[in-house]
Amino acid sequence: MSKTNNFVFISLQVVAWIIFVGLCIETGGLLVNFFFSLFKPDMVQNLYQKLDLTDMYQESQMAFFGIYSFILVISFLKAYLFYIVIKLMLKMDLTKPFSDFVSEQILQLSYYTLSIGFLSLIGKQLAKNLIHYGFATHSLNQFWEDSRAFILMGAVIYIIATIFKKGVDIQNENDLTV
Repeated sequence: MSKTNNFVFISLQVVAWIIFVGLCIETGGLLVNFFFSLFKPDMVQNLYQKLDLTDMYQESQMAFFGIYSFILVISFLKAYLFYIVIKLMLKMDLTKPFSDFVSEQILQLSYYTLSIGFLSLIGKQLAKNLIHYGFATHSLNQFWEDSRAFILMGAVIYIIATIFKKGVDIQNENDLTV
């Protein structure tokens, strides 16, 4: 592997770590925000992202817990997605990239990416339906505005995972014949 490729790969590892840490902070902030919404609602406006759903909580606890569940699960899955990316980048051997480990990790990436996309789409529809019942959900759009992008990205990653799986099979077959 050339020096340029090695530098680019290390740079991408650093970027993945930065994104992972940022997503972990976001998930932690949303979790803290959730608990403050339950126990000290007057403090929510001073917290991270000022996600104040106390009106929704007072009108319908089921709607509050449903929406917040989607927000927290999507946020957690995004952080976990980058954890898998980091794990893949740390253990991948670039001189022999077609391995069972890499193939399995890329397949997991596709599953989690598709899950984020579909859960975001369901959360978006749930928020849209809650508008009909008089709930203000316009501040929630930031959590699922990229649902279609995640679905498309998940589909592309699944195709890449299938190609990698076939590459692993071909490489294993070639290793047996040599």
